[in-house]
Amino acid sequence: MMVELAPAKSARLKRFYHAVEITEEGGRFPVLLDGRPAKAPGGRMLAPPARPVAEAVAAEWRAQGEAVDLASMPLTRLAIAALDLEAGDGAPWRAAIVDYARTDLLCYRAGEPAALVERQARVWTPYLDWAREALGARFAVTEGVVAVAQSAETLAAVERAVARLDPWRLAAARPATEIAGSAVLGLALAHRAFPAADIFVAARLDERFQAERWGADAEAAAREARLEADFMALARWFELSA
Repeated sequence: MMVELAPAKSARLKRFYHAVEITEEGGRFPVLLDGRPAKAPGGRMLAPPARPVAEAVAAEWRAQGEAVDLASMPLTRLAIAALDLEAGDGAPWRAAIVDYARTDLLCYRAGEPAALVERQARVWTPYLDWAREALGARFAVTEGVVAVAQSAETLAAVERAVARLDPWRLAAARPATEIAGSAVLGLALAHRAFPAADIFVAARLDERFQAERWGADAEAAAREARLEADFMALARWFELSA
């Protein structure tokens, strides 16, 4: 008998199990709830290909109280997305990352004030250097909001980098790219090329500069905290999947 991971219409349900463990089967590591394999929506067994990932997912299930709340289980949600990508077509997810490369955050620089110009150059340039050296992607940079077209060679290099992501890394690379607003930063996180905290700082550079200058309201601060928590969960996913 399989245990359905979550009802289709709700991300929250009453806890229906006591013990959580993992086993090994066919090179995968199924999560067991009271000895029965859990299933993701769609009928696929919740069985990551890496033991550290399975252990982390199992820990989320153990940590649940009287109710199971998927909103508090980011690694479980990533595992479900990865299973969907394994069973389906990852092309739309890959294309979404490449689309960010066309208008990558790191390529649009301020003309003033001088402090922001200097900070963008100092913080963002190392990531573009990494993209050139590690991915073969040479990004063009512009000032202001006037669009700059990236070369076909640059976009092809990004496409190749994204194509090398297996479904379990792709599941985290797309949301990382979306949070960062940058394919370069999303791929840097996927490759663990820089500390995750530094990548998040780079992604939020403009917002933090404005907050330093004009002050941050409570709503913006709360949103940034949520984004940072999500981004750090994605970073942990890549570490576990390595």
